[in-house]
Parts: sequence; structure tokens; C-alpha cells
Amino acid sequence: MNERVKLIRKQLGMTQEQLAQHLGIGKAALSMIETGKAGLSSRNRNILVQELNVNPEWLETGRGNMFNADPDLTAYMHRTDNSLPMQSVPLYSIEGTAGLVPLFTDQTQTKPVNYIHIPNLPKCDGALYVRGDSMYPLLKSGDIVLYKQLNDIDDIFWGDMYLLSIDIDGEEYVTVKYIQKSDREGYVKLVSQNPHHADKEIEIGRIRAIALVKASIRMNSMR
Repeated sequence: MNERVKLIRKQLGMTQEQLAQHLGIGKAALSMIETGKAGLSSRNRNILVQELNVNPEWLETGRGNMFNADPDLTAYMHRTDNSLPMQSVPLYSIEGTAGLVPLFTDQTQTKPVNYIHIPNLPKCDGALYVRGDSMYPLLKSGDIVLYKQLNDIDDIFWGDMYLLSIDIDGEEYVTVKYIQKSDREGYVKLVSQNPHHADKEIEIGRIRAIALVKASIRMNSMR
């Protein structure tokens, strides 16, 4: 099992320091686990399985896939996208970052609340929880969207889904919408999936931050 811990770390693209921090142990302790000088505790095994989505059968025996597939994952990929075998996507709290603008401006200074480990997706910069029902039933409040930040509004793929920060009377409004062309110069049309939400045209200059939605994860509650 110990050598498979190293394989997991390599597949996730994590350093020993990063995985050790996630497991709550020191780098030296992780090095001993990877080299077979120490065993993997049940606590750390549970972290690998429950938080990093590692297949417990593979961890124990080496049989099957390294990671569990997520049946509630929906990917929105383009033909030009190159998928990664596995990546560690930081999950942020929009309340903790005070909006998209500071998050996108200096992401290195924002501490994620967790990490999402998903196989076979294009490169994502981060993930956020969805609020509101404007994209229902495609997205519902509490779902997670994984995004790729755009640096230029001209890079928009018309008709695709975007995570947006919009300036409304000096306040930031964060939403997920389809973006379509507008007949009005200097405007874009924001379109909801939910038919109860009317389309809205906004000035391009009011978009303070924008990211292309690459995937969504449905968060199901068990009662």
C-alpha cells in the first residue's frame, strides 16, 4: 500500500509538503510512509478515500482504478480542451474572498476551504458553490462549478456558461449565466436556464470578472 501513496501524490501533482499538510502529518512522516518505513494510519487512509476520492480497493490491493468516478459530475468541454488525468482544484468560499475580483486578482493570497480531485477534465483555476436558482434545473443552489478564468472579455465563446461578477450600483453581483451577443453596441445578453428568469442585457464595462464554467458537481443531500 505504501508505494501506492506515492503514486497517488504523483498523479495529483502534489509535493510531499502539500500531501503531508493535507493529511495533517509532517513531510518526514510522509516520506517514511512512501518508502515503507512506516504504515499508513486508518485516519490517513480515510482522508485519502473520503477527501481525495481514492478507490479503497485500489489502495488496498492495486486492483481497479486509482480514483472513484463521480456520477454527479457534468463537464462542459470544447473540442480544443486537453483533459488532465487528475488535478487538484481549489474550492473557495465566495463569502470568504469578498467576491470574484479579489479572488481573481491575487488567487495566491486566498486560502481554499478544500480541494476537489477530479480526473479527465480540462485545466480549472478554481471552484465555487452556486447560489440562487437562475440556472435550475441544470444547476441548483449548493452545487459546485469549476471554472477557468478569462483575462479578456474578447475571449468569450458565445452561448457558453460563465461565472460573472457584475457591478450593480457599486455592489458586486456574482452569478452564473449563458452569455449571448446583443444587438446593442457595447452590451451582452445574460440568459438563464430557468424560464422564470428573464434575459437581461448589461454593459460589457460592468463585468468586473469572468470565468468559463468547465464542469459542475451536483451536491445531493441525504435525509
